Amino acid sequence: MTPEIIALAATAASIGFFHTLFGPDHYLPFIVMSRAGKWTVLKTSLVTLLCGVGHVLGSVVLGVVGVALGIAVGRLEGVEGARGNVAAWLLIGFGLAYAAWGVRRAVRNRPHVHVHTHEGGEEHQHTHTHGHGHVHVHGVEKRQLTPWILFTIFVFGPCEPLIPILMYPAAKQSVGGMLLVTAVFAVVTIGTMFAVVMAAVWGVSFARFGRLERYTHVIAGATICLSGLAIQFLGL
Repeated sequence: MTPEIIALAATAASIGFFHTLFGPDHYLPFIVMSRAGKWTVLKTSLVTLLCGVGHVLGSVVLGVVGVALGIAVGRLEGVEGARGNVAAWLLIGFGLAYAAWGVRRAVRNRPHVHVHTHEGGEEHQHTHTHGHGHVHVHGVEKRQLTPWILFTIFVFGPCEPLIPILMYPAAKQSVGGMLLVTAVFAVVTIGTMFAVVMAAVWGVSFARFGRLERYTHVIAGATICLSGLAIQFLGL
């Protein structure tokens, strides 16, 4: 192992950590969807790991193909930039659609008063909602579909520093060196995603939203939309 590969591996670990930590789109969608959808710890873990693998794998495959075919790094950066735009707009669209669904659900499930009249004219009333009623088939399908929507979005989302800063320089040393540097970046990136998501989900589990509880889907959708907007217009 050459000093150059060791330096690139250390750089890969550093970039993987800070690239993930400073990119809220890497963890906010999972935190808010876990809270809104009442996902179990196992489901949150699996969805986060699956999306993390998809996120890194897309850039890894593109980088390997580029190195193997001798494609100029500038062209690959252009492809990565296009993928990033697609991922950002998909996040924005999904967030808006999910928030709209959340508003509709919140309105339909708003508390309302039922008045009952008994024999003798005695009346009593109670507050009632439909939020915890029977589960419709389309509701189950929506919960099952959401993780796959997130996975698709994350596959499109590029790891911008991976190809030009890490894979191509490492490939000039050796194929083994490139694989090592790529593996370090992947493990640190996915590990950071997982750690941040699980820590935040644990913390959020203690939060009580009171009357805002029925708006958690709206909040989740708005947060995802804002994450996409931050990527598209702020370059996060």
